[in-house]
Amino acid sequence: MALFWPTRRGVETPVKAEARYPALVVASLVFVALIVVVFLFADVLAPYDYRTQSLINRLKPPVFLGGTWAHMLGTDELGRDVLSRLIYAIRFSVLVALGGTTIGAVIGTLLGFLAAHFRGWVEEAIMMMADVQASLPFMLIALALIALFGGSFALFIVIMGFYGWEVFARLTRGVVISANTQGYAMAVVALGAPPWHVYARHILPNILSVLIVQFTLNFPQVILLETSLSFLGLGIRPPLTSLGQMLGAGRAYLMTAWWIAILPGMAIFLTTMSISILGDWIRDRLDPTLKSG
Repeated sequence: MALFWPTRRGVETPVKAEARYPALVVASLVFVALIVVVFLFADVLAPYDYRTQSLINRLKPPVFLGGTWAHMLGTDELGRDVLSRLIYAIRFSVLVALGGTTIGAVIGTLLGFLAAHFRGWVEEAIMMMADVQASLPFMLIALALIALFGGSFALFIVIMGFYGWEVFARLTRGVVISANTQGYAMAVVALGAPPWHVYARHILPNILSVLIVQFTLNFPQVILLETSLSFLGLGIRPPLTSLGQMLGAGRAYLMTAWWIAILPGMAIFLTTMSISILGDWIRDRLDPTLKSG
Protein backbone atom coordinates (compact mmCIF):
# COMPACT_ATOMS: atom_id res chain seq x y z
CA MET A 1 0.00 0.00 0.00
CA ALA A 2 1.34 3.41 -0.88
CA LEU A 3 2.10 5.77 1.96
CA PHE A 4 0.46 9.20 1.72
CA TRP A 5 0.98 12.04 4.15
CA PRO A 6 -1.55 14.87 4.57
CA THR A 7 -0.88 17.80 2.30
CA ARG A 8 -2.16 21.34 2.17
CA ARG A 9 -2.85 23.02 -1.18
CA GLY A 10 -0.51 20.83 -3.14
CA VAL A 11 2.43 21.09 -0.74
CA GLU A 12 4.74 18.16 -1.54
CA THR A 13 5.01 15.48 1.14
CA PRO A 14 8.38 14.36 2.52
CA VAL A 15 7.87 10.92 0.98
CA LYS A 16 7.33 12.36 -2.50
CA ALA A 17 10.17 14.85 -2.04
CA GLU A 18 12.54 12.05 -1.10
CA ALA A 19 11.53 10.09 -4.20
CA ARG A 20 11.98 13.18 -6.35
CA TYR A 21 15.36 14.11 -4.88
CA PRO A 22 17.25 10.94 -3.92
CA ALA A 23 19.78 11.18 -1.11
CA LEU A 24 22.65 10.37 -3.46
CA VAL A 25 21.65 13.22 -5.78
CA VAL A 26 21.41 15.65 -2.86
CA ALA A 27 24.85 14.56 -1.59
CA SER A 28 26.30 14.99 -5.08
CA LEU A 29 24.75 18.43 -5.39
CA VAL A 30 26.23 19.48 -2.04
CA PHE A 31 29.68 18.26 -3.05
CA VAL A 32 29.51 20.00 -6.44
CA ALA A 33 28.45 23.20 -4.65
CA LEU A 34 31.52 22.82 -2.42
CA ILE A 35 33.73 22.41 -5.49
CA VAL A 36 32.21 25.59 -6.97
CA VAL A 37 32.97 27.50 -3.76
CA VAL A 38 36.57 26.24 -3.80
CA PHE A 39 36.89 27.15 -7.48
CA LEU A 40 35.63 30.70 -6.96
CA PHE A 41 37.28 31.51 -3.63
CA ALA A 42 40.55 29.55 -3.73
CA ASP A 43 42.55 32.70 -2.98
CA VAL A 44 40.60 33.23 0.23
CA LEU A 45 40.35 29.61 1.36
CA ALA A 46 43.99 28.57 0.84
CA PRO A 47 46.00 29.18 4.06
CA TYR A 48 49.33 29.38 2.19
CA ASP A 49 50.72 30.09 -1.24
CA TYR A 50 50.59 26.74 -3.00
CA ARG A 51 54.11 27.34 -4.44
CA THR A 52 55.86 28.11 -1.13
CA GLN A 53 58.44 25.46 -0.24
CA SER A 54 59.91 24.65 3.18
CA LEU A 55 62.27 21.68 3.30
CA ILE A 56 62.28 21.86 7.11
CA ASN A 57 58.55 21.01 7.08
CA ARG A 58 58.64 18.35 4.36
CA LEU A 59 56.40 15.26 4.71
CA LYS A 60 54.57 16.51 7.79
CA PRO A 61 51.52 14.29 8.51
CA PRO A 62 47.93 15.58 8.53
CA VAL A 63 46.36 16.63 11.79
CA PHE A 64 44.36 13.37 12.03
CA LEU A 65 47.66 11.45 11.97
CA GLY A 66 49.29 13.45 14.72
CA GLY A 67 50.26 16.53 12.76
CA THR A 68 49.66 20.15 13.68
CA TRP A 69 46.84 22.49 12.70
CA ALA A 70 49.41 24.70 10.98
CA HIS A 71 49.26 22.19 8.10
CA MET A 72 45.87 20.56 8.45
CA LEU A 73 46.38 18.05 5.62
CA GLY A 74 50.14 17.80 6.01
CA THR A 75 52.91 18.78 3.61
CA ASP A 76 54.44 17.20 0.53
CA GLU A 77 57.99 16.21 -0.40
CA LEU A 78 59.01 19.87 -0.80
CA GLY A 79 57.30 21.10 2.34
CA ARG A 80 54.39 22.69 0.50
CA ASP A 81 51.03 22.80 2.26
CA VAL A 82 48.86 19.99 0.85
CA LEU A 83 45.57 21.75 1.67
CA SER A 84 46.59 24.89 -0.23
CA ARG A 85 47.83 22.86 -3.18
CA LEU A 86 44.65 20.78 -3.18
CA ILE A 87 42.46 23.89 -3.23
CA TYR A 88 44.34 25.40 -6.17
CA ALA A 89 44.57 22.02 -7.91
CA ILE A 90 40.78 21.81 -7.86
CA ARG A 91 40.57 25.33 -9.32
CA PHE A 92 42.98 24.62 -12.19
CA SER A 93 41.55 21.18 -12.99
CA VAL A 94 37.97 22.46 -13.01
CA LEU A 95 39.03 25.47 -15.10
CA VAL A 96 40.58 23.20 -17.73
CA ALA A 97 37.55 20.89 -17.73
CA LEU A 98 35.09 23.79 -17.89
CA GLY A 99 36.96 25.58 -20.66
CA GLY A 100 37.62 22.41 -22.65
CA THR A 101 34.05 21.13 -22.40
CA THR A 102 32.65 24.54 -23.37
CA ILE A 103 34.90 24.80 -26.42
CA GLY A 104 33.97 21.27 -27.51
CA ALA A 105 30.27 21.97 -26.98
CA VAL A 106 30.36 25.20 -29.01
CA ILE A 107 32.34 23.67 -31.88
CA GLY A 108 30.21 20.53 -31.98
CA THR A 109 26.93 22.44 -31.78
CA LEU A 110 27.88 24.81 -34.59
CA LEU A 111 29.01 21.95 -36.82
CA GLY A 112 25.81 20.07 -36.01
CA PHE A 113 23.72 23.06 -37.10
CA LEU A 114 25.75 23.37 -40.30
CA ALA A 115 25.30 19.67 -41.09
CA ALA A 116 21.56 19.84 -40.46
CA HIS A 117 21.11 23.01 -42.51
CA PHE A 118 23.18 22.33 -45.63
CA ARG A 119 22.89 18.52 -45.73
CA GLY A 120 24.53 16.96 -48.82
CA TRP A 121 28.34 16.99 -48.99
CA VAL A 122 28.65 19.39 -46.06
CA GLU A 123 26.82 16.97 -43.80
CA GLU A 124 28.87 14.05 -45.09
CA ALA A 125 32.16 15.91 -44.53
CA ILE A 126 31.25 16.89 -40.96
CA MET A 127 30.03 13.41 -40.09
CA MET A 128 33.19 11.93 -41.63
CA MET A 129 35.32 14.17 -39.39
CA ALA A 130 33.23 13.08 -36.41
CA ASP A 131 33.78 9.43 -37.30
CA VAL A 132 37.54 9.97 -37.57
CA GLN A 133 37.60 11.76 -34.21
CA ALA A 134 35.60 8.99 -32.54
CA SER A 135 37.75 6.22 -34.02
CA LEU A 136 41.07 7.60 -32.76
CA PRO A 137 42.11 7.45 -29.07
CA PHE A 138 42.03 11.08 -27.98
CA MET A 139 44.95 10.51 -25.62
CA LEU A 140 47.20 9.96 -28.65
CA ILE A 141 45.82 13.06 -30.36
CA ALA A 142 46.45 15.14 -27.23
CA LEU A 143 49.98 13.80 -26.84
CA ALA A 144 50.76 14.62 -30.48
CA LEU A 145 49.38 18.17 -30.21
CA ILE A 146 51.23 18.83 -26.95
CA ALA A 147 54.49 17.55 -28.43
CA LEU A 148 53.96 19.69 -31.55
CA PHE A 149 52.78 22.98 -30.04
CA GLY A 150 54.06 22.86 -26.46
CA GLY A 151 52.28 22.70 -23.14
CA SER A 152 51.16 26.22 -22.18
CA PHE A 153 48.11 26.44 -19.95
CA ALA A 154 45.92 28.25 -22.50
CA LEU A 155 46.92 25.85 -25.27
CA PHE A 156 46.19 22.88 -23.02
CA ILE A 157 42.63 24.14 -22.50
CA VAL A 158 42.20 24.49 -26.29
CA ILE A 159 43.48 20.95 -26.82
CA MET A 160 40.96 19.66 -24.26
CA GLY A 161 38.32 21.49 -26.30
CA PHE A 162 38.80 19.04 -29.15
CA TYR A 163 37.57 16.22 -26.93
CA GLY A 164 33.93 15.23 -27.34
CA TRP A 165 32.94 17.74 -30.02
CA GLU A 166 31.81 14.89 -32.28
CA VAL A 167 29.20 13.83 -29.71
CA PHE A 168 27.71 17.33 -29.67
CA ALA A 169 27.84 17.48 -33.49
CA ARG A 170 25.96 14.21 -33.94
CA LEU A 171 23.46 15.06 -31.21
CA THR A 172 22.78 18.58 -32.54
CA ARG A 173 22.45 17.38 -36.12
CA GLY A 174 19.86 14.77 -35.15
CA VAL A 175 17.71 17.00 -32.96
CA VAL A 176 17.85 19.93 -35.41
CA ILE A 177 16.75 17.74 -38.32
CA SER A 178 13.92 16.49 -36.15
CA ALA A 179 13.00 20.01 -35.00
CA ASN A 180 12.88 21.28 -38.59
CA THR A 181 9.94 18.96 -39.22
CA GLN A 182 7.99 20.26 -36.24
CA GLY A 183 5.06 22.58 -36.72
CA TYR A 184 6.51 25.60 -34.91
CA ALA A 185 9.68 25.64 -37.05
CA MET A 186 7.78 25.17 -40.31
CA ALA A 187 5.39 27.97 -39.33
CA VAL A 188 8.24 30.42 -38.65
CA VAL A 189 9.87 29.52 -41.97
CA ALA A 190 6.56 30.02 -43.78
CA LEU A 191 6.37 33.54 -42.30
CA GLY A 192 9.64 34.39 -44.02
CA ALA A 193 12.09 34.25 -41.12
CA PRO A 194 15.74 33.71 -42.15
CA PRO A 195 17.39 30.40 -41.14
CA TRP A 196 19.66 31.95 -38.50
CA HIS A 197 16.61 33.46 -36.79
CA VAL A 198 14.80 30.11 -36.77
CA TYR A 199 17.82 28.31 -35.34
CA ALA A 200 18.80 30.93 -32.73
CA ARG A 201 15.36 32.01 -31.51
CA HIS A 202 13.26 28.88 -31.86
CA ILE A 203 15.17 25.63 -32.35
CA LEU A 204 18.18 26.24 -30.06
CA PRO A 205 16.07 27.05 -26.96
CA ASN A 206 14.08 23.85 -27.54
CA ILE A 207 17.15 21.62 -27.78
CA LEU A 208 19.15 23.41 -25.07
CA SER A 209 18.15 20.93 -22.38
CA VAL A 210 19.59 18.05 -24.43
CA LEU A 211 22.87 19.93 -24.88
CA ILE A 212 23.06 20.75 -21.16
CA VAL A 213 22.67 17.08 -20.29
CA GLN A 214 25.45 16.14 -22.70
CA PHE A 215 27.63 18.88 -21.21
CA THR A 216 27.26 17.40 -17.73
CA LEU A 217 28.14 13.95 -19.10
CA ASN A 218 31.26 15.19 -20.95
CA PHE A 219 32.55 17.34 -18.09
CA PRO A 220 33.80 14.51 -15.82
CA GLN A 221 35.40 12.77 -18.80
CA VAL A 222 37.46 15.90 -19.54
CA ILE A 223 38.50 16.05 -15.87
CA LEU A 224 39.74 12.45 -16.07
CA LEU A 225 41.56 13.18 -19.32
CA GLU A 226 43.25 16.23 -17.83
CA THR A 227 44.28 14.37 -14.69
CA SER A 228 45.66 11.51 -16.80
CA LEU A 229 47.82 13.83 -18.88
CA SER A 230 48.95 15.78 -15.82
CA PHE A 231 49.73 12.52 -14.05
CA LEU A 232 52.10 11.70 -16.93
CA GLY A 233 53.66 15.15 -16.70
CA LEU A 234 52.19 16.34 -20.02
CA GLY A 235 49.24 18.40 -18.81
CA ILE A 236 49.30 21.27 -16.33
CA ARG A 237 52.94 21.85 -15.45
CA PRO A 238 54.77 23.49 -12.51
CA PRO A 239 54.64 26.04 -11.04
CA LEU A 240 50.90 25.52 -11.56
CA THR A 241 49.28 22.55 -9.90
CA SER A 242 46.46 20.15 -10.67
CA LEU A 243 44.88 17.05 -9.19
CA GLY A 244 46.61 14.78 -11.68
CA GLN A 245 49.97 16.44 -11.08
CA MET A 246 49.63 16.00 -7.30
CA LEU A 247 48.63 12.37 -7.80
CA GLY A 248 51.64 11.74 -10.02
CA ALA A 249 54.08 13.41 -7.63
CA GLY A 250 52.70 11.54 -4.63
CA ARG A 251 52.89 8.03 -6.07
CA ALA A 252 56.54 7.77 -4.99
CA TYR A 253 55.53 8.36 -1.36
CA LEU A 254 52.57 6.01 -1.01
CA MET A 255 54.31 3.94 1.67
CA THR A 256 55.67 6.86 3.72
CA ALA A 257 53.37 9.84 3.03
CA TRP A 258 50.23 8.43 1.43
CA TRP A 259 48.19 11.61 1.93
CA ILE A 260 50.11 13.38 -0.86
CA ALA A 261 48.51 11.10 -3.46
CA ILE A 262 45.39 9.74 -1.75
CA LEU A 263 43.79 13.13 -1.02
CA PRO A 264 43.88 14.42 -4.62
CA GLY A 265 42.85 10.94 -5.79
CA MET A 266 39.78 11.13 -3.54
CA ALA A 267 39.01 14.61 -4.88
CA ILE A 268 39.16 13.30 -8.46
CA PHE A 269 36.93 10.34 -7.62
CA LEU A 270 34.31 12.33 -5.69
CA THR A 271 34.20 15.17 -8.22
CA THR A 272 33.73 12.98 -11.29
CA MET A 273 31.26 10.70 -9.52
CA SER A 274 29.16 13.61 -8.21
CA ILE A 275 28.97 15.33 -11.59
CA SER A 276 28.16 12.03 -13.31
CA ILE A 277 25.33 11.32 -10.85
CA LEU A 278 23.90 14.80 -11.36
CA GLY A 279 24.20 14.44 -15.13
CA ASP A 280 22.33 11.13 -15.11
CA TRP A 281 19.64 12.59 -12.83
CA ILE A 282 19.22 15.67 -15.02
CA ARG A 283 18.96 13.45 -18.10
CA ASP A 284 16.27 11.35 -16.43
CA ARG A 285 14.34 14.50 -15.50
CA LEU A 286 14.58 16.22 -18.89
CA ASP A 287 14.32 13.29 -21.30
CA PRO A 288 10.60 12.55 -21.81
CA THR A 289 11.37 9.08 -23.18
CA LEU A 290 12.79 8.04 -19.81
CA LYS A 291 9.82 9.23 -17.74
CA SER A 292 7.43 6.58 -16.57
CA GLY A 293 3.73 7.18 -16.40
